[in-house]
Amino acid sequence: MGSPHDPARAPAAPPAPETGAAFTTWLPAAAFAGCTLIWSSTFLLISIGNDSLPPVWAASLRLLLAALILGAIAIARGGLPRGAAARAATWYGLLQFGINFPLLYWGEKVIPSGLAAVLYATVPLSSAVFAHAFGLERVTPLKVAAAVVGLCGVAVIFGGQVHGAIPVMPFVAVVAGATTGSLSLVMLKRGPRQSPFGANAWGAAVGLPLCLAASFALGEPHPLPLTRGALVPLLYLTLAGSVGAYVLIAWLVHRWPVTRISFIGVITPMIAVALGWLVRGERLRPAAFLGSLMVVAGVMLSVLSDRRRSSAV
Repeated sequence: MGSPHDPARAPAAPPAPETGAAFTTWLPAAAFAGCTLIWSSTFLLISIGNDSLPPVWAASLRLLLAALILGAIAIARGGLPRGAAARAATWYGLLQFGINFPLLYWGEKVIPSGLAAVLYATVPLSSAVFAHAFGLERVTPLKVAAAVVGLCGVAVIFGGQVHGAIPVMPFVAVVAGATTGSLSLVMLKRGPRQSPFGANAWGAAVGLPLCLAASFALGEPHPLPLTRGALVPLLYLTLAGSVGAYVLIAWLVHRWPVTRISFIGVITPMIAVALGWLVRGERLRPAAFLGSLMVVAGVMLSVLSDRRRSSAV
């Protein structure tokens, strides 16, 4: 046997770092930042686009372009969903794009973009309630507390708007849109695992007729987006919002823990409020500001609940 100082017994040298290791280390962080910035800005771009196009008509055009682009990607990657996957994607499209999109776009005609982002931060909370109702996930006491805090924040915002300058119905529309959107995610999760591109292409195609029907029911005009004020928001929301951010999150979910990714829901409303103030001069009333803090606190509690459950597992 060799001595302790025998080279044969010496610990092996650490392996040399692989080529591109540093690149792959910061790339997930860049994807996380990209998703957060894109989703933080989409509420602002919807508000800007509503200045040039009727809101629900703008949502319909976005769905049309997204369906074509995502459909081409899905077909190139193996095809559109079928069977149970198509049924899940149909429910997803009806709720997310056929109902949620018209409500959000119409509500943002009046609701400040930052406040709309805060209301949409409740999606993880309502998703947890729906997931529990359908038997998909177990709701912990901390998750219940998170939902209560978040919903109390929405109630505080609503109470401030009742006596404020914003009409009640656009507020209700945005809250209803966020809740419907969270239900759509649960309905998609109930189905089999499928390509995110195919599910969103199918969903956009399914939601488009409902969105168009709502536009005609509202008596909106239907001009072509020929001006810069109409084209820039539409293309940004389609390419960055409907395609770009989704591709980033689909890539990131296989490289980071979901509990870490969920912090997007905490950061997005804060950035969106700041963007709305800087670009549009939006200012939250005291009640809306207090309620927004409560909503963000509720989402933070929800994230902590998921992290604690993940650690226990």
